Amino acid sequence: MQVQSIHTIGPDQNSPVSLITLFQNQFEHTIVKFGFVTIPPGQRVPLSGMSTHQEHEYSLVIKGSLITESGGKEYRISKGQATYIPAGESHYAFNDGEQDCEIVWVLVS
Repeated sequence: MQVQSIHTIGPDQNSPVSLITLFQNQFEHTIVKFGFVTIPPGQRVPLSGMSTHQEHEYSLVIKGSLITESGGKEYRISKGQATYIPAGESHYAFNDGEQDCEIVWVLVS
């Protein structure tokens, strides 16, 4: 077992949000990344345009809410809701609230 803490691993310094990758493992045909992100009020990810990546993305909102667009549809996602974004699907997230939005995420390829 490996144990990591969001309190001891520093966030990615190249990200406009507090993005922390807790684990990244590569198996024979699969790569899994697991992490935590804090999106402050008024912050959009990416800053402009849409994001796309080769991994399937699973997320669980554990605090706050945000507006997201994925696959050409807009959604309001709030604490306790989970999402799945298929690999290659364009998406963005925007925290239009007054508190941080905290998300646990998993990328699988």
